[in-house]
Amino acid sequence: MYKHTEIKLATGLQIYFCDPAKPWQRGSNENTNGLLRQYFPKGSDFSPYTAEDLDKVAVEMNYRPRKTLGWDSPAEALEKLLSQTSSEVGVATTS
Repeated sequence: MYKHTEIKLATGLQIYFCDPAKPWQRGSNENTNGLLRQYFPKGSDFSPYTAEDLDKVAVEMNYRPRKTLGWDSPAEALEKLLSQTSSEVGVATTS
């Protein structure tokens, strides 16, 4: 969340940070870590993986349906949010 202040100003969204050493405050993060463990067991050495290998996992994760998103994938949920927001508020794009 390096640019959380800019995100807040650009979107009007509140940004919240979890307290250290309290994983129950980060349910989505902990769930995602568990999903990533299917690809990379805990303690994995990432040096054998290429950027392409990691990109492939990222794409699979971004298109994997999630119960918390009504069985949409994160990519689908983001697309819906952006198309809804851009027509309502006029979100700037970076092109």
